[in-house]
Amino acid sequence: MAMILSGLYLTFRCGFLPLRRFPSIVRLTLGAFGKRDKSRAQGAGIPPFQALTTALAATVGTGNIAGVATAITLGGPGAVFWMWVSAFFGMSTKFAEIVLAVHYRRRSPDGAHFTGGPMYTLKYGLRRPFLGCLLAFCGAVAAFGIGNMVQANSLADVARSSFGIPPLAAGALAALLVALVILGGVRRIGAVTAKVVPAMSAFYAGGCLLILALHYPALPQALTEILRGAFSGRAAAGGFAGAGVLQAMRYGIARGVFSNEAGLGSASIAHAAARTDHPVRQGLWGIIEVFIDTHVICTLTALVVLVTGAWCGMQEGASMTAEAFNRGLPGPGEFIVTAGMIFFAFSSLLSWSYYGEQCFAFLAGGGRLFYRAAWLVLIVAGAAGRLRSVWALADALNALMAVPNLIGLFGLSGVLVELNRQFWKRWRDLPPSTFLSGGRYLPR
Repeated sequence: MAMILSGLYLTFRCGFLPLRRFPSIVRLTLGAFGKRDKSRAQGAGIPPFQALTTALAATVGTGNIAGVATAITLGGPGAVFWMWVSAFFGMSTKFAEIVLAVHYRRRSPDGAHFTGGPMYTLKYGLRRPFLGCLLAFCGAVAAFGIGNMVQANSLADVARSSFGIPPLAAGALAALLVALVILGGVRRIGAVTAKVVPAMSAFYAGGCLLILALHYPALPQALTEILRGAFSGRAAAGGFAGAGVLQAMRYGIARGVFSNEAGLGSASIAHAAARTDHPVRQGLWGIIEVFIDTHVICTLTALVVLVTGAWCGMQEGASMTAEAFNRGLPGPGEFIVTAGMIFFAFSSLLSWSYYGEQCFAFLAGGGRLFYRAAWLVLIVAGAAGRLRSVWALADALNALMAVPNLIGLFGLSGVLVELNRQFWKRWRDLPPSTFLSGGRYLPR
């Protein structure tokens, strides 16, 4: 609930930016990224679009397949509506995190990269280095759980059930492929995610859209169930236990928060590495990130589960989503879910390695190769192990990450408002072509 209240506050402080300026946001990000990337291809940092895909690689994960179905199981179809609401306010939270991370970032010692994130914001912006260290510690350790062992375990489980590959072998293969990427640093991670994330998202979304097209007569009923369940609850049906309004709110909000990670500050670590001419411009990519992750991919999953009637069955989580795809596309449906689970888990392993590494380097002043080596070892361990305790620890550390991050967002909201005002005044006063080719925004 603290994340929702923070998002509500920041939405007001930013003047309902995602709602008022959404067409301009799309035009200034997706509508023009190729031109900007080409003009700055040789500069420090990574292109803004690669920063987006690196962040999306972490957020567009197995939760978009299993988590949405779980929310519907526990909260009913109405949970989807509250997922939309929480994601709307999460747009402003993610925007604020990225703007401040870019504003307070630093150049790497070799001058080739930018380093930043909520720990830098807390240290140099709020001037509370202890809070920055606390967040970095939680992030470095939590990454081994939610971003590493849990993802590796999910990947190995799917590989075993679908292809008969032993978990240890699946973990070793995943570690090898991850090593080929992360040992090249953020530029190689960005280059890979820029290809993998759009491809896997389009593949999964395409499967969802095909099922919805084949079941279009059931769409109005599905939308009715969502709206009715959001405000009046839903009685039991089949294996579904029934849910009241408070349950729909609880699980829908939780799914929205954890699907896009708005409030944790993790994604701002990737965005802080981007080349950009103003912090707010990169912050706009954060709004697009939440929109794609929750309002598009999570919504498509939810609608497939509802129109196929799988939510009234006895399955839960990923099994429910797999059942929905099997009903919607007998044969190919299972392959789409399997491929989605594998690629979503793999991409999360890439991005969270960078998040954890940056947090560790902030604390230790180096040691990146050590962290990468530990990361690869724990992929194998996660694939072969049982992770109930890892889940619990990762959830607790994720919650702890949010506390100092939200303190920083509240404390520096005045800086955020001023940067936002400055950007839109400049954008209004100058021709778009002038602004697109303007000077690069450099860190201190």
